[in-house]
Amino acid sequence: MKIMIIGGSGRVGTALTHDLLQNPANEITIAVGHPEKKAAQALAALDHVTVEKLELGTVDLPELTNLETGFDAIYFVAGSRGQDLVNVDSFGAIKTMIAAENAHVDRYIMLSSFGALDIDSWLNNEHYASLQAYQAAKFMADDYLSHRTNLNYTILQPSSLTEEPGTGLVTLNPTHNTASNPIPDVAAVLAASLQNHHTDHQVITMEGGQTPIETALNQL
Repeated sequence: MKIMIIGGSGRVGTALTHDLLQNPANEITIAVGHPEKKAAQALAALDHVTVEKLELGTVDLPELTNLETGFDAIYFVAGSRGQDLVNVDSFGAIKTMIAAENAHVDRYIMLSSFGALDIDSWLNNEHYASLQAYQAAKFMADDYLSHRTNLNYTILQPSSLTEEPGTGLVTLNPTHNTASNPIPDVAAVLAASLQNHHTDHQVITMEGGQTPIETALNQL
């Protein structure tokens, strides 16, 4: 399978790349703004991985469509860390969706933020006091993907991420956000979602839990 990971040299993207490479049939292209950086170069050195330059803020749709042509699936795991929410996290993401449809890519998997589509859960909520603009950006991207495209999407909305070893145990669609997520577990859910049809056209919230990932996905 030919897979593009937009933002693939970040923490989640790097772990996701290694997970997807466990299938030797996968060919992965990492699309990043700075392919010269150490993290991107380390991925470029791997077999079955290529790295392409992609500036989400300036790329036009014909160029982006050409870049995405020929892929079976696209992951969007890019983020500006609050530095350029419009050009990366919201409209930048939306441009990649439009290009995916233009390029006849069917599968699109988005890494989002817990409850982004549930405005009442975060608007003016003290827990999200410093994240209002970020949640709004993720809302716009998630809303466009789920309501204004014909892509076979999965939107994964994990709670906070931690740099801890993965456990392989999760809770999907929890009633409340009460636990964090080791980054390897988020990457593992993203990877496992690719060909698990229980995740088709699904918005999935996630936190650490007690259920093995495949079991949790199959229960959706």
